[in-house]
Amino acid sequence: MGATAISSDLWQRLAAYEVGPQAATLSFPARLARENRWDHRHAERVILEYKRFCYLACTAGHEVTPSDAVDQVWHLHLTYSRDYWEDFCPNILGAPLHHGPTAGGQVESERYYDQYASTLASYENAFGESPPPDIWPDAARRFGKDPKAFRVNPADVMVLERQHAILGAIGWVALGVIIAVLLGVIF
Repeated sequence: MGATAISSDLWQRLAAYEVGPQAATLSFPARLARENRWDHRHAERVILEYKRFCYLACTAGHEVTPSDAVDQVWHLHLTYSRDYWEDFCPNILGAPLHHGPTAGGQVESERYYDQYASTLASYENAFGESPPPDIWPDAARRFGKDPKAFRVNPADVMVLERQHAILGAIGWVALGVIIAVLLGVIF
């Protein structure tokens, strides 16, 4: 991490901070992992990146835009409203950090695309390294593929990776053709 960021009082407060009541049976990291179908280690990594995002929001000197994964942490943190507004913002950040969604349209798309690219550059400047690409994808992915995601209940649907679904469909078609040929030969 960049020497300036790691030695700052703000970063020290962020690094030590834990979201939500510590005595809860379902901790914030466990809830985040469950709601996003992440393993616990990944959830902890994304929480660290959320803290880095919050650091940038306070220090970058421009509006910042989170990755989709970091935004999931932010959304969940906002549901812990007392923790967020009464402890995190005043005592850790020292200022309110509002979450403003896009109003939509081409101008907004370009604005958020540019803000995200600036956020990634500020990340490298502040922390002395590139953000992890599995949590902070490039802007084309962030604003191309990621917005197409939506929540599903796995109890109601079966979710397959596209490649596996295509291979499976090809396999079933091939099996059907073989059976048809065999039935045609037998009858």
